[in-house]
Amino acid sequence: MTAPSNAETFDNPSTAVFGSLQATDIVLDLAYQGIESKDWKKLFSKAEQAQVDHHLKAVFAGELVNTSEHRPALHTALRNLDKSPILVDGKDVMPEIAEVWQRIEGLCNKWVGVTDLIHIGIGGSDFGPRLAVQALAHSANKSNRGLRVHFVANVDSAELSHALERAQANSTKVLIVSKSFSTAETLMNARAVLNWFKAKKLTSSQVQNSLFAITSNIQAAQDFGIQAKNVFPFWDWVGGRFSVWSAVGLPIALQYGFDTFKQFLQGANHMDRHAISARADQNLPILMALALYYQQTKHHSKAYAAIPYAHALELFPYWLQQLDMESNGKQVDCFGKSVSLSSPVVFGSAGTNAQHSYFQLLHQGPECIPVDLIAIKEPMSPLPEAKDHHHALLANCLAQAQALAQGRDASDPNLSYPGKRPSNLIVLPKLDAYHLGALLALYEHRAVCLGALWGINSFDQPGVELGKVLAKPIERALQEKDGFSAEFDSITAARIHYFQK
Repeated sequence: MTAPSNAETFDNPSTAVFGSLQATDIVLDLAYQGIESKDWKKLFSKAEQAQVDHHLKAVFAGELVNTSEHRPALHTALRNLDKSPILVDGKDVMPEIAEVWQRIEGLCNKWVGVTDLIHIGIGGSDFGPRLAVQALAHSANKSNRGLRVHFVANVDSAELSHALERAQANSTKVLIVSKSFSTAETLMNARAVLNWFKAKKLTSSQVQNSLFAITSNIQAAQDFGIQAKNVFPFWDWVGGRFSVWSAVGLPIALQYGFDTFKQFLQGANHMDRHAISARADQNLPILMALALYYQQTKHHSKAYAAIPYAHALELFPYWLQQLDMESNGKQVDCFGKSVSLSSPVVFGSAGTNAQHSYFQLLHQGPECIPVDLIAIKEPMSPLPEAKDHHHALLANCLAQAQALAQGRDASDPNLSYPGKRPSNLIVLPKLDAYHLGALLALYEHRAVCLGALWGINSFDQPGVELGKVLAKPIERALQEKDGFSAEFDSITAARIHYFQK
C-alpha cells in the first residue's frame, strides 16, 4: 500500500498531482469535481463536525453502529488476515472467522469431479460473489477449476430453469445462501432444485452430499435437510450487502482457488487500513464521500452514475446500487428525524456501451448528475489487438470526463454542451483479486462516510420489509381458484382477479 508523505498537504485535493491520492495502488483523481479550496475547507469542517473519522473507526472497533438493531457491522473483521483480536460482547471473533477460512480452503481441496456449482441467494447473498466470479474470469494468470458456476437469485423460474438445463445432476453441488435461512425466493428456488435432483433419480444420500448452506441460522439449515458438516456460518453482525468477504464468497474460492480468495480479502484489508489511518485530505473514501455530498448540496443532484470502462466490471453498478441505496436510502436519521439528503439514485453500466445509452442525458440534460469513471490501466484480453482496443477504451473514458467538465459553446443550442458536470476518475493498475477487493472496500467505506455526513444508519434496511409482508396474502389469493377471502384494497383486488383468469 502506498501511503502519502506526512509532508504532503492538499488544501485543494482537486488540484493534487495525478497519482498523489492513492491507496492499494488505486488512484483517485478529483480534478474535474470543480470544488475550490474554500469549499474543500468547508467540507473538511463538515466531516469533522459529523465525526466521519470516528464513525469509520467505530465500525472497525465493533461498536453498535447499527443503532436500530443494536449490533455492530463488523464486515471488516472478515478480511482481518493477521487475526488481531476483534471483540464482540467481550469475545474475540477472529478464531471463528479463521476456522471458516480453513473450512473454505479444505473444501477447495476436497471437491474433485464437480462440473457445476449452483449458487442460490438474492440481494447481498448474490451480488458480491456474482460480480467477483464474473470479473475475475477476465483476470490474467489466475488458476481456474473450470466449474460452471450458475447464480440463481430471481424467483422467476426462468433463471433457475436456464441453470438446470446446463447442469449435470450427478456432478452438481448447490450452495443455498440466506442469512436468516427464511428468504422466500431462495427457499423456493432451493426446493425446486431438490425436485430436480429427485427427477434425475439421485438417491437421498447423493442429494444430501450435494447440498451446502451459508447462513447465520444453522438450525434452520439443518432442518431443511443439510448436513451439519456442509453448513458454513456467518454472523448477525455481517450485513448481507457486506457479506461477500464471508463464506458467501465461497464461489470465488471454489472457482479460482483459496489463494485467490485470500488476495481478494487482502486487497480489502489494505484499503481498510488506509481508511482508518489516512488524513481526511488524503483519504480516498472520505474524499469521495465529501465530493458527492458537495454536488448534492450545490446542484441538488438526485442521482449519480458509476461507469466502469472494463467489461469485466459490468456487474459493478448492480452491486453498488444495493450497497448505496439499501444502506443510505432513508427518510429519517439515527434519531428518527426527517432528513433532507440521503442516497442518490445509482445507475450505470460498462463504458463504452453506456455512451450509446444515457450519456446524452449526462451531457445535455437539465440535471447535474455526478459520474464515477473507473478505468483499468492494463488491457484484459490476450488478443493481438488488445492494446489498440484498450487505447480506444481509455481514450473514450478520458474524453467523456473532459467533455462533461469543459463542455462546448455553439450558436445552435442543440449542439451546445453546458459542461461543469463533475466526475471522479478512479484507476486500477490491473484487475485482479487484490485490486477488486480494494475497489469494493473503497466504496463500502465511502457509503459509511456518507451515512455519517447525512446522520443516517447505514446498516439496517427496514424499507424492504413491507412489500414482503404484503406479498404473502397476495400469493395465497393467486393460488385460490374460486375467488379469495382476504381483504385487499380495490386496486390490488382487481389486479389479483386479472391474474386469476
